[in-house]
Amino acid sequence: MNTQKVPSYRNRIGYHGGLLGGVGLIASMAIVIADIETRDAITLAKANDQKASLAQVIPAALHHNDLLKDTFSIPQDNAPPKTVFLARDENGIVSAAAYEMSGYGYSGKISVIMGVDRSGQILGVRTLSHSETPGLGDKIEVAKDDWVLSFDGKSLSDPTPELWGVKKDHGVFDQFTGATITPRAYVRIVKEGLDFFAQHQTEIIGRTPPDLSNQTESSTPPPPSAPVNRGRGNVSSSSTPAPSEPSKTSESVVPTETEAATPQE
Repeated sequence: MNTQKVPSYRNRIGYHGGLLGGVGLIASMAIVIADIETRDAITLAKANDQKASLAQVIPAALHHNDLLKDTFSIPQDNAPPKTVFLARDENGIVSAAAYEMSGYGYSGKISVIMGVDRSGQILGVRTLSHSETPGLGDKIEVAKDDWVLSFDGKSLSDPTPELWGVKKDHGVFDQFTGATITPRAYVRIVKEGLDFFAQHQTEIIGRTPPDLSNQTESSTPPPPSAPVNRGRGNVSSSSTPAPSEPSKTSESVVPTETEAATPQE
């Protein structure tokens, strides 16, 4: 039986190394291309998810701006800066704010987003992510239980700080049957969110709209227009030539009054 002879170069170490390197290069290029092709789609999907979450904690009636574009960051001690989304009324005044808070429950980290009006009253709280026990701790999801709606309308004064807890701890919020650690942690997270707003309330509600933030009072207004000769004699100015004498046969025309340029706000 005839057998095909294998070329000798295929037995060389360099050949196998080059072949392996070529496969790796092709695989790397495929990953890069896939990343580039899907990057915009992933970014858009994240923005849509974020917009949907914001819509649940800040009513549409409270803002006339794009919440995703009206943001700023507040530095935190021993933590990354916190991004604050601002809601503005038709006059550009901050009517509410939303931001994320997090803490640890029974099984791991719990992340929430909460909306607060300019007075510090909660507009809504929603769970973004968690790893709590299914059937017990997952009642923090609004899709599975309306427990998180019990925070609507609450503030640091209603209830008072000592009542910010579950009923087992002499607070006003219900705990779950067979699960106390999760709701206890959740109440603490929301309370810390209100403390954060109270600490930065002046800065948040006094924030300048993005389109006006770069304007300052020191801006130099445009120079006024040159004085106009209104037919009452020459204007006193060394740079203004004396008007020529009108022809006797032509009718004198009085220039119309023009307004001085008004500085832009």
